[in-house]
Amino acid sequence: MSVRYFVVVALLGLQACAPVSRVILLPDSAGRSTAVQVSNAGGLVDLTQPYQTAALQQDGRLEAGVLSADEVQEKYKGLLALPMPTASQLTLRFEPGTSTLTAESQGQLPEIIALASKRAGGEILVVGHTDRTGSPQANDTLSLQRAQAVRELLVQRGFAPERIEAIGRGEREPVVPTEANVNEPRNRRAEIIIR
Repeated sequence: MSVRYFVVVALLGLQACAPVSRVILLPDSAGRSTAVQVSNAGGLVDLTQPYQTAALQQDGRLEAGVLSADEVQEKYKGLLALPMPTASQLTLRFEPGTSTLTAESQGQLPEIIALASKRAGGEILVVGHTDRTGSPQANDTLSLQRAQAVRELLVQRGFAPERIEAIGRGEREPVVPTEANVNEPRNRRAEIIIR
């Protein structure tokens, strides 16, 4: 399963009977599958198709719904015309078999901190990867350790822990495909996605 990217528009209701807020899942401009889960104490709604909605009602309930593309365009054309910031992605590399950054990657940390600081409140996703040295099970564990190590570095530098999600992908998504037990430095990485 690949990392899913999504674009969400949150809207405030201005009328007495209108929802307090609404989340609308918009289609991805690159044609990738998108999804988001909206939850609160009043419920949970999975949005998996374009134009599905989750509306927070004044009594705290979440209501699922669907709008058409035309309805969304007509109702929210001003909001949709605003420029949408694109996600930024940076890559850090690791020493073989460890969650220790290479010296070069340690030098990239200030750039990542500066970029993430410009997006106050934005989400940071850290995805750990490995080369194919070792067993798939060990690589799953190591990739998560790498992602968690980068997450911890960001938390230590003042980022709110709830902004940062760390996941491991093991050896599943190599930059450079190799046979088993091949030491490939470009595959030993963590991708930091700031959105």
